[in-house]
Amino acid sequence: MDIQTIQRFLDSSDPSAMNQALQYFEQLKESEDGWKLSINFLSNINNEQDQVKFFCFQVILHYVKTKYPYANSEHQQIIREFVKHWIQSQSRSSNPDNSMIQNKASQIICMVFLMDFPSRWSSFFDDLLETLNLGVTSTMIYLRILLSINSEVADREISRSQKELETFTFIKDTMREMCITKLVDSWYHILVTYQNINTDLVCLCLDVIGAYIAWIEINLIANDRFVQVFITFLSNPKLRESTCDCIAQIIYKGMDPIAKVKIVESYATILKQAGVLNFTGSPDDEDFMVKLSTLVNTMGTALLSSWTRLQKSKDTRGMTIVANAIHDKIELLLKFLSNDDDEVSQAVVEFAREYLQFLKNKASVKAYGTADSSNVERILYIVINKYKYDLSTDFSYQDEDEAFFQEYRKLLKVLFDNLAMLDLDLIFSQTKNMIASTLNRWQTLPYNELEVAITFLYLLGEVVPNCHGTSDGNISDKKTEINEMLHLLITSGVSRQGHKAVILQFFETVVRYEKYFGQEPVLIPEILAAFLDDRGLRNSDPHVRSRASYLLSRFVKYLKTHMSNYTEGILKQLQDLLDLALPVNGISHTLVSPDDQLYLYETAAVLIVSGSFSPETKQAFLKSLLLPVAEKFQLLLQKLPTTSDELQRREIAKCMNHAIAVTSRTSKAFSNQQTMQTNGCVEVYLQALQIFLGALNLPYEQTTLQSAVRQYLHRMVVCLESEVLPYFPIAAEQLLKSSDIRSIQEFIPLINQIIVKFKKKVVPFVQEIFMPFVTAIFNTLSVPIDENDQPAQNERQQLQRSYFLFISAIVTSNITEVISTQSVQNFRQVLLTVIQGAVHFPDPVAQKTCFNILRKMVELWGGADGLDGFVEFMYHNIVPACFMAPLKETFDLNDAQTILALSESALCLKTVLDKRGAEFVTFLKTSYLPTLRINPEKMDEYCRALSSDSKAFKNYLKFFFQSAKT
Repeated sequence: MDIQTIQRFLDSSDPSAMNQALQYFEQLKESEDGWKLSINFLSNINNEQDQVKFFCFQVILHYVKTKYPYANSEHQQIIREFVKHWIQSQSRSSNPDNSMIQNKASQIICMVFLMDFPSRWSSFFDDLLETLNLGVTSTMIYLRILLSINSEVADREISRSQKELETFTFIKDTMREMCITKLVDSWYHILVTYQNINTDLVCLCLDVIGAYIAWIEINLIANDRFVQVFITFLSNPKLRESTCDCIAQIIYKGMDPIAKVKIVESYATILKQAGVLNFTGSPDDEDFMVKLSTLVNTMGTALLSSWTRLQKSKDTRGMTIVANAIHDKIELLLKFLSNDDDEVSQAVVEFAREYLQFLKNKASVKAYGTADSSNVERILYIVINKYKYDLSTDFSYQDEDEAFFQEYRKLLKVLFDNLAMLDLDLIFSQTKNMIASTLNRWQTLPYNELEVAITFLYLLGEVVPNCHGTSDGNISDKKTEINEMLHLLITSGVSRQGHKAVILQFFETVVRYEKYFGQEPVLIPEILAAFLDDRGLRNSDPHVRSRASYLLSRFVKYLKTHMSNYTEGILKQLQDLLDLALPVNGISHTLVSPDDQLYLYETAAVLIVSGSFSPETKQAFLKSLLLPVAEKFQLLLQKLPTTSDELQRREIAKCMNHAIAVTSRTSKAFSNQQTMQTNGCVEVYLQALQIFLGALNLPYEQTTLQSAVRQYLHRMVVCLESEVLPYFPIAAEQLLKSSDIRSIQEFIPLINQIIVKFKKKVVPFVQEIFMPFVTAIFNTLSVPIDENDQPAQNERQQLQRSYFLFISAIVTSNITEVISTQSVQNFRQVLLTVIQGAVHFPDPVAQKTCFNILRKMVELWGGADGLDGFVEFMYHNIVPACFMAPLKETFDLNDAQTILALSESALCLKTVLDKRGAEFVTFLKTSYLPTLRINPEKMDEYCRALSSDSKAFKNYLKFFFQSAKT
């Protein structure tokens, strides 16, 4: 054993030595006697470094995993003797190995056990139990080994093969028969012996009991001797948490419903005897309270699950017994749900949710009574109270506590939704009273109560339309009452309270009920004022400003028909917020961020376009909005090439990108009803386009600028008609200057969009760029890349897909003259790339696209009046492709996407049949199918299927190719 080499492995500061040590490690693992050397080393050392020991255990573990099952009995005995020796040496040592090494050793022992028990090492557990009298260390190792064994043979979360399941079931059955009683006795002995000596050991033993209870006889643990121990432990601060976990596992064990109720009730009695159910504790007891709450949750959900099972079996007597037990636990539920500590409360949320489901079942059979209603009301008050922020919450940043509280709130919302579905009248009435009371005296209340009142006004809107079984009139009355609360929300002045949480929830709620303000437009001015002043867009908090930008956009979009009277005033108040400030040293000094400005520009455009103004007025408004943007862009356009500092150039390009983005965003204000043409705004956007295209001539920051121009062109294709066509050749020339894979790939969706919209109008343009563009794609795809470079491989696959989508756009838009008028050589090359994609490209999405292209080509050119030479190409290439692709190993007939590709190939063949008729069938029988060595009977079967309807043929093809590949 070369200790020095191993120690070099520990010296990470010397990469060369570390590499040498790793090589030595691999040699040692693979050598015939490396494991023996490691055993000898570990058996004859005292104070070697822990890392060196760990290294040796790794070598032994590798041997056990790979060679031990096939080793001779002598070698297997050496391993077993080493295991015994190591446990004994650990027990005698004044400085035993740390937990990391003990766990590794336990893993080795566990693996040996799985291979040897019971056939080669039937005395395994007896040998292990003999080590317990050696003291604390051997007992600790014993318990670690048991946990390792359980995780292997009984962990249901780990996926196992059928053979493993059978092996582990046999091991558990053998253990139950041979030794479980002895193990249980040893656990009891450990609990009693070490309860006042070593609580860590006792906690580990409780973990073992909790793990094993799932598959051993429950009466071995659920009996008087263990109960007395548990009662004692529940009063010990160092043992009570592990005891709660252990009891929870006992209750969680699978059993029939009535037996489950008995177990729950017996342990409820134990908890009462121990006095823990009345425990309130101090902040130092938080962890125990969480464990106790989790245990109560386990008890409650166990009872509710048992009731559901008895309901399904129609056992009314059993249901009554369980129902009584459930009702007895509700005070416990309410106590823990209302606990000041949110983690304690969260631990019983599942119990609360399942209890409400139980009450829904009662309500469905008219058994929902006054006591139930009282409990529901108490749960509602708890939910509302627990929904409140702590007054000390710091909203300037979100830490783990805040993140936890937001998740906890989501759980409380689920409870509120369930409460409303159970008893809407009660929940609505009590929640409404709370909201009205709070808003009427908001000046005297802390912010957290105001925020909760506004939040629950928001939540009422979520539950009222979703509560079934309530009459339409009743729902209508509730909506009227919600409207009254909204009126109070706006007129009370609560939005001026000043706290971030209050104003944010105010805006969220206003936008949630935007429809109401369409019916009460008199309230709109006050809402707009809140958005536009220091409560919203001019708030001192950037998060409030950001959220207000987005919500104002939504509010204006929905209520745009009511905004004409306010448009000029809003635009004037937004003016300084719309200024595009060039960042200095990477920092923008505007009140709103670039992303927020996008919403504000869209808001401004919606106000202009939807207003009841003449086209001339709209054009003037839009020019006043966008002309400063274009002017700023032109200044930056001149500044960029004269700036030598790279960082500054990058910032300028970002600002230019943003200028294009905000202009593009304003185009979203237009629609099929409100077009650029009818609003007289075409010229504004074309002038902007002309200016933006200048950015493509710059020698710097082309990735950023091209992306922005492309996005603008996408929007113009949507919003404009033939007026934009003259600009495409200019843009394409510049955008295709770069031949890198990403630039080409990102251009394809734009050219596809142009083709699909303008079709015949763009034939000359597409014809001109077609072969240069296709050649650029081919050249890019031909560049060698490292097969291990996954991002590069993904990029290439995406470009190949995009290319086929480009060809598909041409074919489906019926402008195939773009392809057919190319030279014969180029035309054939393009067709062959589609064949290649259908057959050799192992991507079912692309293959489906290729077969679709081929089918469309057959429709166009496969008949008597088709292109010269195409029928020959069809028979020699397209038809074989429909066979060769499904026969490929990569063509997975069990994959849904691949089946879609197969279906498309079937339609392609059906189209050939439609175009060529009996000629095609003759070709298959006499020329092609014989090359596949298909017998005449199978040929006839295939041709009959081909002549059937499309659905039947698709189904047949799957069967045909499955048979061919077996």
